[in-house]
Amino acid sequence: MPGILTRGNRSEAVPDGRSVAVVDIGSNSIRLVVYESARRTPIPIFNEKVLCGLARGLNNTGKLSDEGVKMALSSLARFRALTDAMGVARIDVVATAAVRDAKNGSEFVDAIRDRCNFKVRILSGAEEARLSAQGVLSGIPEAEGLMGDLGGGSVELVRIGGGETGSHVTMPLGPLRLVDASDGSVTKARKLIDKELAGLPWLAEAKGKRFYPVGGAWRALARVHMAQSGYPLHVIHQYTIRAKPMLDFTRFVSQLGPSTLRKTPGVSRQRVDSVPYAAYLLQRLVELTGAQDVVFSAFGLREGCLYDRLPPEDRRIDPLLSACQWEALRVGRATADGEFLFNWMSPLFPGEPARQKRLRLAACHLADIGWSEHPDYRAEMVFDRILRHSTVGTDHPGRVFMALCVASRHTMVKKETIREEAGTLLRSEDDLTARVVGMAMRLGYTYSGGVISLLAQMRLRRDANKVTLSLPEHADILVGDVVERRFQALARLLSCEYAIEYYQNAGGMPVTQKSA
Repeated sequence: MPGILTRGNRSEAVPDGRSVAVVDIGSNSIRLVVYESARRTPIPIFNEKVLCGLARGLNNTGKLSDEGVKMALSSLARFRALTDAMGVARIDVVATAAVRDAKNGSEFVDAIRDRCNFKVRILSGAEEARLSAQGVLSGIPEAEGLMGDLGGGSVELVRIGGGETGSHVTMPLGPLRLVDASDGSVTKARKLIDKELAGLPWLAEAKGKRFYPVGGAWRALARVHMAQSGYPLHVIHQYTIRAKPMLDFTRFVSQLGPSTLRKTPGVSRQRVDSVPYAAYLLQRLVELTGAQDVVFSAFGLREGCLYDRLPPEDRRIDPLLSACQWEALRVGRATADGEFLFNWMSPLFPGEPARQKRLRLAACHLADIGWSEHPDYRAEMVFDRILRHSTVGTDHPGRVFMALCVASRHTMVKKETIREEAGTLLRSEDDLTARVVGMAMRLGYTYSGGVISLLAQMRLRRDANKVTLSLPEHADILVGDVVERRFQALARLLSCEYAIEYYQNAGGMPVTQKSA
């Protein structure tokens, strides 16, 4: 399976522990995110945003807001003090539309250097678009369609597919710029949006594919939709909405006034003015592209900056498997081995689809993360932890599948529990498979006591409607009543008969056999 992180690739699995950071100086906000390390799947350990409104009035004055500059410099000085105290090894500081377009942008950058000792990289529109798209691809490698990154001053649109970026453009359609350019008139702002988008015939290349929104205003829309639809999982990354309901929703939200939006769950006070513009822009992009789905991405420019620095071989690592193996190394026992467990149980899954195979491997890496929890709560804790973890690289049904796999290692999870926690997100074809994976994990851990290397002497075989457990004769000491009952339960889930065979040696004929 190409791109899988293996135990032999320790340089990726065990980073040196030095944290890295990205400071994003945007048109509306500046943000510091500190990541645990520069890994394939970066884990944020500190995240702070300050709404400075640098681009407020920029359309009329051509300059950054004086009040915004003052607030930004103060916040950036704080960011410098924090990153110094944290011992951050590398800091990327990037500035986007407002700073590159403002007459006093270079003056502001000089002030940052003098006061905060930050070297600021002013991104061109093309660089900003490329890095935002790289961020989406780092979290959703299979992304195919059009990415849009909406900031306060601009929107970047990029064709993505096959792990690469294609046609791109940056346009001054951020909410702050639209408010200035339209004098606060929503009707006029809509005309400006339509005029800009009309000059992009290549948008139709995304027809039948997907649109990937990035940016705070569009994330706010996702939160509103989650709240209104009663969605069970409040995870923005890869939250997916079909085109038709997305269009109905954005048309509705774009008509709401400030007083209504202030009372709407999911809309922060700072986003009230921008949400109607963001909703209309998203509506028009979905209409013009003919995208079949809208898939929100929590990864964007900042993650793109980190991804861009990785060597090509690290970019090819599967982000889901990287995150799961690293989590296992952090909190699992040293005797656990997810890849060995995966290979050991693989004979139970002939003809397994690639999607399930990948998710099963990820779940096997996570199989032991609940070992230190109270026994009565292990299943509950691991189900909730995997379901809501900051993992990327899978959709929401995939999260539920992995959560059910690992929870089923500890107990039989009731369908009512799954519905309560995850609604109807679990695909019907995944339910039984996840329970089989969990029971196979349970069998393996019961037999080995968690020393997974002991499974090397136990072989599973599945032939039509029979599953066989084969061991050398001397291993019968480890097969007590509990192990046999676990194996019987696994066979029942598979609707198979079962047999346990003992060999005098690894290649010999069975000398004793139990079956049913």
